[in-house]
Amino acid sequence: MKPVHAWVLAGATVLIALLAADVAAAQAPPANEKINAYVGCINRLSERAYDSRARYFSWVSKNGPTGRERIIYGTYTIYDTSDCRKNVEKANALEPRDAELEAAASAYAQAVSRLEPLLQEADDYYSQQDYKDDRMTKGKALHPRLVAAWDAFASADQKLRNGVEAINDKRAAERLAEIEQSEGRKARYHVEALMIHAKRVLRAQNTAKSDLATITQAVNEYESIVKAAEQLSGAEGDAKIGSMFIGNAKSFLTTAKQLMRRIRDKVPYSTGDKMMLNAGSGWMVEGSPPRLLRDYNQLIESYNSGARI
Repeated sequence: MKPVHAWVLAGATVLIALLAADVAAAQAPPANEKINAYVGCINRLSERAYDSRARYFSWVSKNGPTGRERIIYGTYTIYDTSDCRKNVEKANALEPRDAELEAAASAYAQAVSRLEPLLQEADDYYSQQDYKDDRMTKGKALHPRLVAAWDAFASADQKLRNGVEAINDKRAAERLAEIEQSEGRKARYHVEALMIHAKRVLRAQNTAKSDLATITQAVNEYESIVKAAEQLSGAEGDAKIGSMFIGNAKSFLTTAKQLMRRIRDKVPYSTGDKMMLNAGSGWMVEGSPPRLLRDYNQLIESYNSGARI
């Protein structure tokens, strides 16, 4: 079974929400501005870049187009990358300095900027159906360039994410400890703990080889936090946890359990499931990595909308 990460790269699934929730942790303004600039690039550009690759490979084989394909979709363009380059340049000069993270941000900006004009060139070629005039000659020439650009982007994207997530993980742990010390294990504590454990569940699936014991432990720990948070959602006196947030937390738990069972019981995907997964509609398949990511992103959205209390 493909891990979450493999389905993400192939299926145009939203990646960005993995970073969004933690950025609001209390830090000095320059630190927030620095991280927010990097996350802003990812949030605006990464999903579309992966969508473009999924679109292309939905009709092209790994060896490239032949001109004999039954359906030729082309690919997608991405949004303007100039703001990302400017914001990264500005953010890299801010304190606290972090040479490794700044290098990752610069590499990301460079990779996505190189991808932008190439995707525009490919889009023009396919949308204008120029392959009918040159027997797909340019399409064949574009293929290795597109693959190289997407590979370079994916590598840069992952390195920047890793750097930002390391900082976000540290912030989240510090925030949780501060809340516990000042307020005890009440509503706010459980919301933050739930988000930390939800990310652990996602990461347990995001490996080259599924480790059932690690996945099961992560799901069980997350379920315990969800139950505790649900009990507090109806509590009187203390701040309450929103019902939408609890609902999304339980939906994520349901999908996490379905995926765990699929891995444990070695349940294969049906032909219809595979078609949806390969077409970028994997979120419609119960117990699939794209569905898990979709539910996680919805959890993130409800968290950012006010579940932090």
